[in-house]
Amino acid sequence: MPRPFTPKIITANDLLEGDVIYFTDTNGWSRELQEAELIEDEAEAQLRLLEAEKDALHVVGIYLTDAKSGDNGPEPTHFREDFRRTGPSNYRHGKQEAAANV
Repeated sequence: MPRPFTPKIITANDLLEGDVIYFTDTNGWSRELQEAELIEDEAEAQLRLLEAEKDALHVVGIYLTDAKSGDNGPEPTHFREDFRRTGPSNYRHGKQEAAANV
């Protein structure tokens, strides 16, 4: 018996910069998880994934991942996705650098 569908977001990496990015409801990409489209229907998730894959010249590694609704938008349900959104872990640069200088 298949598992019941759980809400999803679409994520990938920016091809040139390597940043984790999220597909939005306006068919664009954002570096902010809270701007990601939370998809709650399985058929819609597959259609949105096909739409996201049309941008394969700018993004790489496009996939659906589990998420839940949070106070400020979608939140990851798996530690891997929570870890990915913080940026590289080997030293401070990118998102981590910007957060340190706020």
